[in-house]
Amino acid sequence: MSYLERLDSYKEDMLAALSESVSKPSVNANAAMTEDGELLPFGKGVYDALIQMLSKGKELGFAVHNDENYAGHIEWKAPDTPASEYFGIVGHLDVVPVGGGWDSDPFVMRREGDFVYGRGVLDDKGPVVACLYAMKALKDEGLEPSMNIRLVLGCDEETGEISASHYTENQGHPKMGFTPDGNFPLVNGEMGIMVFDLAQKFKSRTSKDDLRLTKLEGGNAHNAVPAYSKAVIAGSKEQYGSIIERAKLYSEETGYKLKSKKQGSSLVIEAEGKAAHGAHPDKGLNAVSIMMDFLGNVSFASEELNDFISFYNEHIGFDLHGERLGCDFSDEQSGPLILNVGVAEINEDIAGVTVNIRYPVTYTDELVLSGIEQSIGEDRVGIVTRMVHYPIYKELNDPMVVKMMDAYREETGESSAEPMVIGGGTYAKMFDNILAFGAEFPGDEATMHQANEKLNIESFMKMARIYARAIRSLCCQ
Repeated sequence: MSYLERLDSYKEDMLAALSESVSKPSVNANAAMTEDGELLPFGKGVYDALIQMLSKGKELGFAVHNDENYAGHIEWKAPDTPASEYFGIVGHLDVVPVGGGWDSDPFVMRREGDFVYGRGVLDDKGPVVACLYAMKALKDEGLEPSMNIRLVLGCDEETGEISASHYTENQGHPKMGFTPDGNFPLVNGEMGIMVFDLAQKFKSRTSKDDLRLTKLEGGNAHNAVPAYSKAVIAGSKEQYGSIIERAKLYSEETGYKLKSKKQGSSLVIEAEGKAAHGAHPDKGLNAVSIMMDFLGNVSFASEELNDFISFYNEHIGFDLHGERLGCDFSDEQSGPLILNVGVAEINEDIAGVTVNIRYPVTYTDELVLSGIEQSIGEDRVGIVTRMVHYPIYKELNDPMVVKMMDAYREETGESSAEPMVIGGGTYAKMFDNILAFGAEFPGDEATMHQANEKLNIESFMKMARIYARAIRSLCCQ
């Protein structure tokens, strides 16, 4: 029996293990303490999922380690090898909140036809189980690893970086490896990510009788295209009537959805766009940009406010690649830079927008920032950097890329498949020397983070065989 035949024979055990994992409602929650005074950094549900998976790993004959409930690993130890030399398979056990629209209990895995349903079956509990049993098949076949192989179990990937930072600080980074939390055939590059605020403080004050923008808000996350924006204006009835007419005409001319209504003593303007991930703003429509475009036709008493609105429309507007912000960089590997304004907030004291940029793998954050600074010049708008994740990229002839691609092509028969560069970010940005490798197949329906999240059982077994082939090729004798 070959290791792949062994793996196929584990199918029902794998589904049972996945069902058990799904039953742990591992949505990140506030830190809690057990009766014995043990810290659960991400709440009891995530803790239960970690303990369950570590117990399964131990049951299958592997060594396990709990990294103070922040993370953990299941390890196939290599003989005479330092603990620090390990091949990392980095997954996560936390899941996004459930939300509505489910046809059954999301924490009871349902098997129907060719699919299993449940929160986490695809992101990322199913791929974690597939990797665990790929390790088991190779071990049961009598192979020996050339370095320690660890299935690392992250616990807050959906909400932050705490578990990854805690684990790498205590256990170090892998020598090489992959995260089964991306796309097949292989992600050999991830664009750099910059998040920054463009902000301006207002020094002058207006009177209560002036036309004022008392509040503007839009979006709630830098990495999402805002689907809604709201502006509250204070002024006279005559001014309101003029703005209402302009809003109606603007909607007719542009086709954008803009509504205006009196609310108490104020006028409320609402803009409706279309939500999308910040890595794909072309699939959405930014409601903040609609709002700012319209407000550019309104003359407020505050010249500083008018200047900020003009700045936005002149330097950002509906641009998706930083064309007018001085950072429209591009390279062959990644394509063009991606820009998204995710959050906007304006009051009578300050105006600011939060920008999420994904920049090409051959560029640096310094170059991007320099381009922006040169573009906006001595403008009163300031730049406040909030986060930078550096790009990662491995050449097509890198041994990791070659062997992972070989594993995918051999299993699927897709000889023309090529790796890709993405604008999103995975654990490959938090753990050195790893790449995102599956588990979503080309053409599969994307149900991650959605109601009725589902996993095709055939795809489940196929990903496990791909992972087994890759692990054997990269680090088994």
